Amino acid sequence: MALKPSGSTARHRTDALRAAILSGELADAGRLLPERTLAERLSVSRTQLRAVLADLAQEGLIFRRHGQGTFLQPPPAQGAERLGVLARRASPRDLMEVRRTLEPPLAALAAERATSADKARLLRLMEETLQARDLASYERADDIFHYKIAEMAGNAVFLTVFEEIRSLRQAAEWTRSRQQALGTHEIARLSQQHTAIADAICAGAPEAAKAAMQEHLADVGQLLDGRQDS
Repeated sequence: MALKPSGSTARHRTDALRAAILSGELADAGRLLPERTLAERLSVSRTQLRAVLADLAQEGLIFRRHGQGTFLQPPPAQGAERLGVLARRASPRDLMEVRRTLEPPLAALAAERATSADKARLLRLMEETLQARDLASYERADDIFHYKIAEMAGNAVFLTVFEEIRSLRQAAEWTRSRQQALGTHEIARLSQQHTAIADAICAGAPEAAKAAMQEHLADVGQLLDGRQDS
C-alpha cells in the first residue's frame, strides 16, 4: 500500500512548484507555456498544476486573460502595439507626470472599495517588494503592486488607462532610466513607501492612501529627474 506524502513533504513539493513557475524559466516573454507543456516539464499532473496556478492567481502573483493566456506579470494592454510611436516620443518625465495625476486617486478609490481578499493580496504583494533581492525582482514586484491597486479601484476605464501607461513604461528609455536611478538604497526606500500605501488602503483611509501614493511617486520622479539631469 503506497504511503501518502506527509503534510511537510506535500508543502515542500508545492513550494518547489510555485518557485519553478514564478522563476520565469517556463515562460516566453512573460507568458507561461501551455498547461500541457508545463505539466510535462514539471513532472506533475495537470490537476496538480491547475491547483497551484489557481492559488497563484488568487494571490495576485500570476494573471490570466481570456484568449491571451497566463502571465507572470499583468498582461499587456489590448492593442499595445499601437503605442509604439508614443513610446518613442514620451520621456520618463512625461510618464511620471501622468502617473502622479492618475495613481493617487486610484489609491484613494482602492481604500474605499477593496474587499478583505483584495487587502490580503495587496499585503502579500507589498511583502514581495520588501523581499526583492535585486533590481529585476523589485521591478516585477513593483509593477504588480501598482497594477493591483489600479485593479482594486474597481473602474474598468481607469484600469484600461493604467494598462496603457504600463505598456509605455516598457520602453527602452524608461527602463534604462530606472536601471540607472535605482540602487539598493533607493529600492529599500521605495519599498518602505509601498508599506505606507498598503497600510492606508487596508485601513480604509482614502486621503491617507492618496497622500502616501503622492509622496511615493514624487520620490520616484525626483530619482529619475536627478538621473536625467546629471
